[in-house]
Amino acid sequence: MDRSRPDQAPQAQRGTAGAIRFFSLFGTPLSLHFSFILLALVVIARDLAGHQTTSTYTWFLIGMLMSVLLHEAAHALVAKTLHVRTLEVVMFPIGGLPRMERTLKPSEEIWISAAGPLVNAIIAAALFGYLSATHQAAVIKPSDLMTPSDVNLFGLLAFGNLLLVAMNLLPAFPMDGGRILRALLSYIRPEDEATRISAWMGRMLAISMGLYGLFAGEFMLVFFALFVYLGAAMEFAAATGRSLTHGVPVRAAMVSEFHTLEHGKTIRDAANLLLATSQQDFPVVHGDQVVGLLGRNLLLKALASEGPDAYVAGVMDRDYLSLDPNTDLSEVLPLMAQAGRCALVMEGEKLVGLLTTENLSEFLLLRRFGMEPASS
Repeated sequence: MDRSRPDQAPQAQRGTAGAIRFFSLFGTPLSLHFSFILLALVVIARDLAGHQTTSTYTWFLIGMLMSVLLHEAAHALVAKTLHVRTLEVVMFPIGGLPRMERTLKPSEEIWISAAGPLVNAIIAAALFGYLSATHQAAVIKPSDLMTPSDVNLFGLLAFGNLLLVAMNLLPAFPMDGGRILRALLSYIRPEDEATRISAWMGRMLAISMGLYGLFAGEFMLVFFALFVYLGAAMEFAAATGRSLTHGVPVRAAMVSEFHTLEHGKTIRDAANLLLATSQQDFPVVHGDQVVGLLGRNLLLKALASEGPDAYVAGVMDRDYLSLDPNTDLSEVLPLMAQAGRCALVMEGEKLVGLLTTENLSEFLLLRRFGMEPASS
């Protein structure tokens, strides 16, 4: 049996909702959000419809994708150097959004955030150096970056990387510049206030970008503005959650009254318990020992594929997330996003509670209204 602790993400990692696992980047899972795939399809369809696609522009798109991947790889490598594991990088139309296993210190956030734009700046400098050494012109019009053209490929890539540097250093969430700004503000302001300022700037940037795109007829800019706004809102929500849970132990938010399933029970028994209670995730036990976890979705899948007489021991999840009840709740929020609906709270080998996403949401809601957790 393999149980994951708070400092170790579950091996059977669940990715971000709406994202498709693509491959691992230096050991970090990289996923493509459906909106990223949609954008790629829109660009390809537009170019094919115009019958203007050129080999130069095709290589430019491939080169920019590689530049973005190197950007994200730099984030992950610097994080690894600082002993911070990146749980996942999700590629959105506005770029990659990494999820770290814990809250970053201001100095860590500055170094990790600056690494990506620095790599793009190095790529741009190298390309401009090559163009200069070979006496090639590097005059690119802004429109060349968005429409197919037969201009110099290396010039396109150089200016494209400069554009990545400029965009990512904007002092607004969810850009790297917004993260650097939040880290700098955290030295003189509480984290939630620093995040609120950076997120507000991100929303204002998105609104300005969207309005300009509407009036100028640049609907691709409106598309990007939408995701900048959503990214800023997501980061603010995550920071709010961290501020509400900092210093609060897991036991304060866990479900302490729950039902378990014996490993010898059938799927039929589990389904009956699902109907008879409001609980949707059931620890599977063998005597006093926890051997697995059976959630509602897994139960229904097993019912359809294995039938009601199959044993829960054959279909349960043996790779569940296990949390210590005294762990700071803010530290496990990223792990809960990876684990899915439920984690088991274990005091040594004893099961003392469940931490579910529903109960965690209710706990955060009550905390937001000023309710303090009961003392344990």
